Amino acid sequence: MADEFLVKLYSFPGAPNPRRVLIFAAEKKLHLEVVNVDLRAGDTKTPEFLQKNPSGKIPVLELADGTCIAETVAICRYLESLAPNPNLFGNDPLETALIEAHHRHIEFELHPNIGAAWVNGPIVAAMGIVKPIEAQRQRGADLTRSYYQRLNRELAARNYIAGDRFTIADISALCMIDFASSMVELEPDRALTNLWAWHALVSQRPSTKH
Repeated sequence: MADEFLVKLYSFPGAPNPRRVLIFAAEKKLHLEVVNVDLRAGDTKTPEFLQKNPSGKIPVLELADGTCIAETVAICRYLESLAPNPNLFGNDPLETALIEAHHRHIEFELHPNIGAAWVNGPIVAAMGIVKPIEAQRQRGADLTRSYYQRLNRELAARNYIAGDRFTIADISALCMIDFASSMVELEPDRALTNLWAWHALVSQRPSTKH
C-alpha cells in the first residue's frame, strides 16, 4: 500500500494503544509517521485535537485528505482492509469469530482492570489528573492477576492467544501486559510458565520492538 495514504499516527511514548497500532502496521510492513502528543500537558484536549477525535484520546490516524480515524481496532481494521496480508483478524468465518471472541475478552476483561489499577495508582495521582480510589486500584490489580492465571491455563493448550498463529489478540494482550509490568507494577507471576512462554514467543517478532 502506498505510504501517501497514511500520514500521521498521533501517539505518546509508552502508551499501549498506539503501540498496538504500530505493531499491527509493522506486521504489514506499513510505515506510519508518528506524531507524539503530550498527554500530561493536555494536548489531546485542545480544540484542535478534539476536531480529530472528540473523545480526546489516542491513537488517531490522520490520512492525507485530513480524514481522521480514532480507536485502535478501527484503525487496525482500516489497515487490514488496505493491506490484507498477513491477515491478523481471521482468514475464514470461523477463525474470524474465534479471534474476535478472544480479542473481546482481552479488551473487555483485561484492559479495563489494568486501566483501573493505573488510573488509581501513584503515577497518575502524582500528575494530579484524578483523585485515586484505593479500593478500585486494588480491585483492578486483583482481577488482572486473576486474568493472568486464566491466560496461563488457556495457553497450556495453544501457542497463541486465539489459536495457532499470531493475531490482533496477541498484539492487544502483549501491549497491555507490558504496560502493566512496566508502569502499573502488575507483572505476571513468574510461576505462570505458559504465559511467559507465550510472551517470549511473541516478543521475538521484530514488530514488537515498537
